[in-house]
Amino acid sequence: MNKQIKKIAIVGPESTGKSTMSLQLAKYYNVSWVPEYARYYCANLTEPCTLQDETNMFHGQVALEDSVLSMTESDFVICDTTFVTVKIWSDAFFGETPQVVLDALTQYSYDFYLLLDIDLPWQDDPLRDFPTQREHFMQVWHQELQALNANYKVIGGLGEARLNNAVAAIDDFLLDTAK
Repeated sequence: MNKQIKKIAIVGPESTGKSTMSLQLAKYYNVSWVPEYARYYCANLTEPCTLQDETNMFHGQVALEDSVLSMTESDFVICDTTFVTVKIWSDAFFGETPQVVLDALTQYSYDFYLLLDIDLPWQDDPLRDFPTQREHFMQVWHQELQALNANYKVIGGLGEARLNNAVAAIDDFLLDTAK
């Protein structure tokens, strides 16, 4: 019998600590972690990102997630973002989203999302583009998650408090789903 592995996604605007948080949570719970494929992909781009690159990042994220899910023995996995990010960036940069991404929005579901708040100070990074639009993208994330009827919680706080808030939210989610 195949068990259903829960997927917990760590999402949010740029510079909200998603990669750090997702790795900390995977270590805390001793579960498998799905890294953000787009970060590796974009780091190797030699030309400006195109809509085809966004499609490639979608396929890469899905393949990476499927690979981790097929090998895990955990009851749940922590995902450093989801391909919803591809939709958000495609809309922001190109004014459209590849159809394959739109079609997949209802096919690839996540059981719980932690939407990281923009209360952390901005940190420059060559792969970040919108230091002055964090409020806008926070609102976009709310809209996208609501459109998916997603189960999510906003996580704020600095330092250890942020991690503790995330752990408390996941613990509550796991308790609720165990009933």
